Amino acid sequence: MINYNPFWKTLKESKETWYTLTHIHDINPATLHRLKHNMPITTVTIDTLCDILNCSVDDIVEHRQK
Repeated sequence: MINYNPFWKTLKESKETWYTLTHIHDINPATLHRLKHNMPITTVTIDTLCDILNCSVDDIVEHRQK
């Protein structure tokens, strides 16, 4: 199971916010909703978030066994 809890921790520790992601970096609010509810997102989006937050994939997503 994919889990995006690391993303929220990374976001909190960064200078970015939900507002800056949506209004400055043009991340769709629906994408953040999907992250909040552990729904699928594209690897392109993960790559974009890593660039914005200057982090690695591990800081955005984790995989847990069901």
